[in-house]
Amino acid sequence: MAVFALISAGGILLDDRTLLGVPIWSKPFKFAVSFVAYGLSLAWMLSLLPRGRRTAWWAGTVVTAASALEMALITLQVIRGRQSHFNQETAFDAAVFQVMGLTVAVLWLGALTIAVLLLRARFLDRATAWAVRLSSLIALAGAAVGFLMVRPTPGQLAATDPAIIGAHSVGVPDGGPALPVTGWASTGGDLRIAHFFGMHALQLLPLLLLALTALAPRFPRLADPRIRLRLVLTAAASYAAVFALLTWQALRGEPLLHPTPTTLTTAALLATTTVLATALSLRGPSPSPSPSHPAPEPAHPHPHPEAPTLTP
Repeated sequence: MAVFALISAGGILLDDRTLLGVPIWSKPFKFAVSFVAYGLSLAWMLSLLPRGRRTAWWAGTVVTAASALEMALITLQVIRGRQSHFNQETAFDAAVFQVMGLTVAVLWLGALTIAVLLLRARFLDRATAWAVRLSSLIALAGAAVGFLMVRPTPGQLAATDPAIIGAHSVGVPDGGPALPVTGWASTGGDLRIAHFFGMHALQLLPLLLLALTALAPRFPRLADPRIRLRLVLTAAASYAAVFALLTWQALRGEPLLHPTPTTLTTAALLATTTVLATALSLRGPSPSPSPSHPAPEPAHPHPHPEAPTLTP
């Protein structure tokens, strides 16, 4: 995947072609970088498994092979100057997209197998256990958003033999006004936002746990494994809620940066709930300060009187 990323970066610099208003090599570059992060995260999680390593190895191999084939097909279509996703213009384009859909389904099933292994595994640290379990489940949900994109839009349903079936955007055509860098639709909904946010839970939740562990020497309360566990559970629940909100917003055809009052109210309630849950998670007995002086030894409960001195 690193090789695909380098090739795509070179293509962005050397190839001035565009597709749907963006440099034609931007899609394979973003996919390659995302697959690198995804693969490294899965490899780390698989290294934590105490059992089922053989099954995990096969599942990881399937995910890797499916990812590589997906990247090869995207790159092939870029070289041909054709749209890779949703393209039904020719029989060859349709066949390429069908194979891509199959590889995504296989990749998702491989990731599901890994998530099941993580759910069944026993970890020494409960916070680590739930960070990897919940992040893998949220990432699965994020990947599943991609299946919503292959649905034909109302305009495509009304057309006769449309060349494109499916879209990233909701309420506006793909290739319209977009946010810088990401290319997400700026005048309508875009399912790629929730797709991106959900899949990268695989990196962000474990990174949060690593940050909590690193801060524990400076903040003794974080040294309590129960508090770290509660914070991880709170973060995962909030992350899942934000993912659901982004999906709902996109499906309603609402631009990310122009939310309706309903979306803003929901986001405010979510933020308030997260703050309160975080404060409750941090509650607990304060760490006992170490005494600066040793405690005096207790007096003997029944001191013996001094023995009388006998004189001859």
